[in-house]
Amino acid sequence: MSSTLWLICIIASIGFAFDIYELLMLPLVVRPALLELTGATPGSPEFAMWVGRLFYIPAVAGGIFGLLGGWLTDRFGRRRILTYSILLYAFGAFAAGFSTTVWMLLFFRCLVFVGVCVEFVAAVAWLAELFPHPKQREKVLGYTQAFSSIGGLMVALANGLCVAYAANFPTIGLPDALNVFGGQISDGNAAWRFTLMSGLLPAIPLIVIRPFLPESPTWQKLRDTGTLKRPSITELFSPELRRTTVVTTLMFACSFGAAFGALQQIPRIVPGLPQVQQQVSAAIKSQEQETGKTLPVPLQKKIESQTVQKVAADVTKVQEIGGLIGRLLFAVLAVIIVSRRLLIQVFQIPGLILIPFVFAYMAVKDLNLLYFGIFFAGMLTVGQFSFWGNYLPCVYPVHLRGTGEGFAANIGGRLIGTSFAWLTSVIAVQSWVPGGSAPVKLAYTAAGIALAVYAAGFLLSFFLPQPKEESDAGQE
Repeated sequence: MSSTLWLICIIASIGFAFDIYELLMLPLVVRPALLELTGATPGSPEFAMWVGRLFYIPAVAGGIFGLLGGWLTDRFGRRRILTYSILLYAFGAFAAGFSTTVWMLLFFRCLVFVGVCVEFVAAVAWLAELFPHPKQREKVLGYTQAFSSIGGLMVALANGLCVAYAANFPTIGLPDALNVFGGQISDGNAAWRFTLMSGLLPAIPLIVIRPFLPESPTWQKLRDTGTLKRPSITELFSPELRRTTVVTTLMFACSFGAAFGALQQIPRIVPGLPQVQQQVSAAIKSQEQETGKTLPVPLQKKIESQTVQKVAADVTKVQEIGGLIGRLLFAVLAVIIVSRRLLIQVFQIPGLILIPFVFAYMAVKDLNLLYFGIFFAGMLTVGQFSFWGNYLPCVYPVHLRGTGEGFAANIGGRLIGTSFAWLTSVIAVQSWVPGGSAPVKLAYTAAGIALAVYAAGFLLSFFLPQPKEESDAGQE
């Protein structure tokens, strides 16, 4: 590969890494952010309502505008839309760190989701057309997407560092540019704020590298010769593409349903584990021994929040390491297993058995068991995401590639799939759900959601069309 192609892989890897970095911020910061911005008690209907809103409303925005972004990618080019989408989510994440109200946080999380949803579609189409040879394309898409899990690991590390050192950071105030939102920042050293602000990082290498990135030669050639057809959403449902569009959209929804309805609930499940409760009690007792007096309730809650955040960040790190192994495993298997149906079932079948057990038993009984189980849960669930990045470019023509990917990823994944986060939050507060505390009820609910979406995804896989053998990603 030339130096330009290596540069392309680097910027694509950065984009994929920070896609997940931005998305996985929310599970880590939602609890302390809502405690500060709303004062609602975890487990209360108000708290559950805002968790659902923060997970799902940005996903709706991302789904709608992500679909539009897919159309824009086909209409105006892969490179241009890729660049603007990364800048959009970097700005949204940074501004979210200055939130003075929960509505302000919601607004900027919507901007983050829109940028991420558009970036994924543009990046996958761009890479598929820059590397038209099938085996090389499979490897490039597989290994660059593996950096998504690096991003998840990075955000867990960043959150852990912010929890440990935020008190030493400069206290932040509301910038003049954001005064339109009003309000005051009550805790200018909150770890969750600095975690969100770290989302600005991907904009820095992009600004430097952007002038050296080429446009997709396949797309550019068709446009220059006047043979590039206009993209059309209705064409996705033509007789030859209808089955592909419907099945991939529903299966994408199941993949995201497992991630958002179960895996991303882990930071809110962790506080219910006996070992975590013991760590909280020990941390409060240690502080009281140092000061020689009983700590006021607000300070006790702050210590509890910091302790829980640290454990949640550690569990998330293990989950993301599992996800990284899953993506690397997929990159290897993608060039060995010819049948796309069999390839995704390699991840679905063990996940259908293991993941409900992880949440129904390990997540409520023992922290050490959870570390073990969440590794494999991350491996089996996140590995499926790489499948879609490799599969979708092979089943749509050039003029529909961004639009088709955008429909499956954003309507299926972001719009339908992420709604399972809201569904899990709503079901978990119902009286008929077993469990003596909010985290335990949430764990059992997540187990049920995981079982349902894995079973549905496995059944749908039998209807998944096989791409044309050795299909050229650059062929119209």
